[in-house]
Amino acid sequence: MSIDANGDVTIQGISLRSLPKVSLHDHLDGALRPATIIELADAAGIEVPETDPAALGRWFAKQSDSGSLVEYLKTFDLTTAVMQTPEGLTRVAREFVQDLAADGVIYGEVRWAPEQHLTRGLTLEQTVEAVQQGIEEGEDAADREGRSIRVGQLITAMRHTDRAREIAELAVGFRGRGAVGFDIAGPEDGFPPSNHRAAFDYLAENFFPVTVHAGEAAGLASIRSALLDGRALRLGHGVRIAEGLQVVTQEGDEVQVQFGELARWVRDREIPLELSPSSNLQTGAIAAWGTTLADHPFDLLYQLGFAVTVNVDNRTMSATSLTRELALLVEAFEYDLDDLESFQFNAAAAAFLPVEEREELVEMIADGFDA
Repeated sequence: MSIDANGDVTIQGISLRSLPKVSLHDHLDGALRPATIIELADAAGIEVPETDPAALGRWFAKQSDSGSLVEYLKTFDLTTAVMQTPEGLTRVAREFVQDLAADGVIYGEVRWAPEQHLTRGLTLEQTVEAVQQGIEEGEDAADREGRSIRVGQLITAMRHTDRAREIAELAVGFRGRGAVGFDIAGPEDGFPPSNHRAAFDYLAENFFPVTVHAGEAAGLASIRSALLDGRALRLGHGVRIAEGLQVVTQEGDEVQVQFGELARWVRDREIPLELSPSSNLQTGAIAAWGTTLADHPFDLLYQLGFAVTVNVDNRTMSATSLTRELALLVEAFEYDLDDLESFQFNAAAAAFLPVEEREELVEMIADGFDA
């Protein structure tokens, strides 16, 4: 593996950035360009800790590297503050898509919480419309540059508030107009999915896809609630499903594992895990296994047949990209192109798209890796 002057990573002679990729767990308010934050903050009269884009980027990375999800989430106070107008939301969404396309992503899902963008008088519907406008502008801009990308919205409710049913209705209302799924986010521990059972019942009655943040700052009980109360089709992070695995023996690369019932269910049902290596390290989600990326249970889950996918979570906070996350996994676990292709196949199969369109994604990935 080598890195060129532009930060691109080459493996087996192939540019990782050029390979077709699918991004499933990527927060809009966690993916702002530092220069954009500074410009929008200046226009809104908001104070920023650093006025140089590079320095602000370093500030985010330092603040986010706390080992605590609660502390990590505090960095979003600044990003959401500059996303309170239609112009701000549209610009951030447009750049979000353009940055994904430049990183080789051909399909992405952007998750964000409309209820966090109402302080300057916007309605919930207006926020979704502004973001959708930005997405479409970003897709058009990428197309003009010869890159093909499609991005869908995951309308998100904050799990520590009481608006989940209202946000669920908003998401269903924008089905076919940009919204492809629903999520709950925010502080996980102490705010289980079961608190929002009415919203999840409504989504299930309307056959609307759901992913739930679970198994990041809380353990197996949170994952269980995401599946039973939330009827989640995917697990946002889900890394702590590894707590349901007991290593019986280990000799070299050979590991014998005993499955708990929940872990076996998630593995056997091929419920996708939206793993985010750098973020999982920053927030302490993998603290039970260690403090370096090589300690992440990603490889154990992959080798045991879980439907693992690779994600960025928050590009600004982790100073990362999907290409970088893949490169970090290659470095930690010596993966090759076949492994990276498998992760993309898993993500394509998990996308909240009709089956015909998922099959098209799989074909695009296969063609890109073969080329």
